[in-house]
Amino acid sequence: MTSTLALLGGRPEVTAVGPHFEWPPIDDTTRAKVAAQLDAAVSIPGRSGIVADLEDGLQEYFGVRHAVTTSSGTAALHATYWAARIRPGDEVIVPAWTFHATASPLFHLRAVPVLCETRPDGNIDPNRVEELITPRTRAIMVTHLWGKPADMTDLVAVANAHDLVVLEDGSHAHGAGIAGQKVGTFGLASAFSLNGPKPLSGGEGGFVLTDDDDTYHRVITLAHYNKRARTEIPEGHPLARYAVTGAGLKLRIHPLAAAIAYDQLARLDGYLAGRAEIARYLTGQLARIPGLEVTEMPQGVVPSWYGLTLTYKPGELGGLPIEKFHQALVAEGATEFDRPGSTCPMNQLPLYQHPTMLFPGHPHSHRRYEPGDFPVAEHAHAHMIKLPVWHREQDLELAERYARAAMKISEHHKELL
Repeated sequence: MTSTLALLGGRPEVTAVGPHFEWPPIDDTTRAKVAAQLDAAVSIPGRSGIVADLEDGLQEYFGVRHAVTTSSGTAALHATYWAARIRPGDEVIVPAWTFHATASPLFHLRAVPVLCETRPDGNIDPNRVEELITPRTRAIMVTHLWGKPADMTDLVAVANAHDLVVLEDGSHAHGAGIAGQKVGTFGLASAFSLNGPKPLSGGEGGFVLTDDDDTYHRVITLAHYNKRARTEIPEGHPLARYAVTGAGLKLRIHPLAAAIAYDQLARLDGYLAGRAEIARYLTGQLARIPGLEVTEMPQGVVPSWYGLTLTYKPGELGGLPIEKFHQALVAEGATEFDRPGSTCPMNQLPLYQHPTMLFPGHPHSHRRYEPGDFPVAEHAHAHMIKLPVWHREQDLELAERYARAAMKISEHHKELL
């Protein structure tokens, strides 16, 4: 008898032609704004035009005094660390599980990323931070993984108790917040990505947020030498005499990326509201499926729903391997179900095991990482399935089919054993 499972010859649950999720949403209005920018300027060396518009918009949206755009989220993170006065030999506590760029700029500053165990949702565990603090510790970098805000109340308390700087990587979490306060505004500074699939996207790009004037001037010095630095760093400031050269790097955003991001910023809250509606439906449906556990959101926490994450429970499905379950999902046409790849526990990456190959003489010898060092993060990563979250009402039918595909496999899992 033929199985109902598509992997075994049945009819797929999702028959719509893919891809089923594309980001950012581009329409004729977006195209017109990019075309207008082509005529206006394709190079903006100072803070003017579309770059100023975007930065002003970001300052207003996040309620901060300063926003500085950059060429990428990685560049924003690099600038954030440099501006926070992270020096050679300093240690920065970072989540063990995040995208590597959260911490990899530290190698270029000859500083030491110190990996900290996470909770099962991937966010840094505040209860594990203090055991890592040494006289060399300078800061804590917090990622809001998959758009779910980390526990900032406890993390800020630990940082304050030990006179540490709090920094944030909000690259997954534009518009997310805790009790009405937006992610990216809890510490000295924060870095965000504007890369393709991020909730706020310019295709490429990034930005730094801060309320601190000195941090702002240091970001400008690192990322925007010459015209912008000469204009914005006050006369008499210690960095003013370096304005022409800055720190030797140019990390400014492309005006076309700024035009896309500025167009998308005006729509961001609408996107987030739409995602929240779809996520409410999906979490309700997926939570009922044996073999899957939905990541919970504490009261007062508002995620960006960059990703809806599920913990796979093989014991509830007779030990069916996650690889087989995911393969069956894809066969059902639910191709947007994904398993995290490059966003992984960083102790599994050669850069964090043997950095001296790329950074000879790096002061890392007292921190040696190997697979198995972070069991919570590694187990959660190995058992995670994630799904992008749609934002349009007309996508609800597709979301329903995705939920039915998962239920179908769960119900017929014995046929895959």
